[in-house]
Amino acid sequence: MARRTTAFICQECGAASPKWMGRCPDCGTWGSVIEELRTTSAAGKGRSTPQPLALAEVPDDSSHRLGTGYPELDRVLGGGMVPGSVILIGGDPGVGKSTLLLQVVAGLSREGRKALYVTAEESLKQIKARAQRVGSTSDGLMVLAETDFSGIKDVVTSVKPAALVLDSVQTLYHPEFSGSSGSIGQVRQIATEASALAKEQDVSVWLIGHVTKEGSLAGPRALEHLVDTVLYFEGENSYSHRILRAVKNRYGSTNEIALLEMTEQGLVEVSDPSRHFLPPLERPAPGSASVMVMEGTRPLLVEVQALASSTAFPNPRRTVSGSDLSRVLLILAVLDRRAGIPTASMDVFVNVAGGLRLTEPATDLGIAVALASSIREIPVRPKTGFCGELGLSGEIRMVPHMAGRLREAARMGLTRAIVPLVPGKKTPQVKGLETIPVKTLEDALNAAFG
Repeated sequence: MARRTTAFICQECGAASPKWMGRCPDCGTWGSVIEELRTTSAAGKGRSTPQPLALAEVPDDSSHRLGTGYPELDRVLGGGMVPGSVILIGGDPGVGKSTLLLQVVAGLSREGRKALYVTAEESLKQIKARAQRVGSTSDGLMVLAETDFSGIKDVVTSVKPAALVLDSVQTLYHPEFSGSSGSIGQVRQIATEASALAKEQDVSVWLIGHVTKEGSLAGPRALEHLVDTVLYFEGENSYSHRILRAVKNRYGSTNEIALLEMTEQGLVEVSDPSRHFLPPLERPAPGSASVMVMEGTRPLLVEVQALASSTAFPNPRRTVSGSDLSRVLLILAVLDRRAGIPTASMDVFVNVAGGLRLTEPATDLGIAVALASSIREIPVRPKTGFCGELGLSGEIRMVPHMAGRLREAARMGLTRAIVPLVPGKKTPQVKGLETIPVKTLEDALNAAFG
């Protein structure tokens, strides 16, 4: 027989305490510990002993993946949605999470598959208005406005959809557990039962999650462990494109991204991402450089912009958008000590054009060239791309996937590429592209400015 107990749970990190505390002992947050009611069943009564199976006796997984209608999204998922999987997608408010999933389930319903969209935040009229606005109407798409998760389970059991969207997990509640919607206990329990429901009904479940002001998914960290795939929807209101990135995927790689664009007809795929981020090739301005980067398995050409100006203040500013500040500070130090370019008395601003965020070290050389170009007021030679990691002694280190980067550079019209020189390895050659291997930052600057 089930019995009810109480526990004191931190609403920030999910840590449990035997008694109430003003400050959580794990994360140190004040006023976050509240009392929650828990239901536990008596151990050992009415429970059958589980029986293990030999691996050879386990049936093969013959389930097929469901296409979302977006090849970009399918690539991030590892080939499509897996029946019985739970996918958590998070992002800033207004970035397009609900719009994207509404378009996905509408596409499934037009193909003759059952799809259910459950909204706990909006009315059915609002959902229909959005569907009409983005052209995602479908007679077969089923929608439900409900916050009680137990009722949603009954609907899923009777309808048996191929895909289920829960918008959002923080606004649903389970009547058998204490706490308001969005509390640690409610979110954890709903995610657990959603995972069990997906496996039981063989349905692909999408959970839309809120994010905190720091940009991480709201709720306990255990929420990400309870699902099969975690996606982050990135984008800024001042830009039309959106990036969907996987940080966890049990059915595929986490190195892929999807590039989408928000239009009046909803989210559409970007077929040629490099053209969105590439600067004018004929007459580059001082402080601009084309960088060959990799996002997952996809090579991209991105413009890095830098501006350096003298300052009268003792502490010059360092402002970076789209890259890592600590990495830019390292590059500035190497420019000063190894290339003889003074940076200590200058305000420095670095920006990745188009709102893309670059994290790989292969962008070091491009950022260094853009900074040197701005300080010297000399533009880089036209149609030149850069790729390489910068070491503390001024050496240019090798980066992976060089052949793919060079092919993309040649396709986009570049005629010169400055890349690392690796002793004992032959630099890949691409037709129509002059490859210039360099060993040090000084050699790279000489080649960049001619």
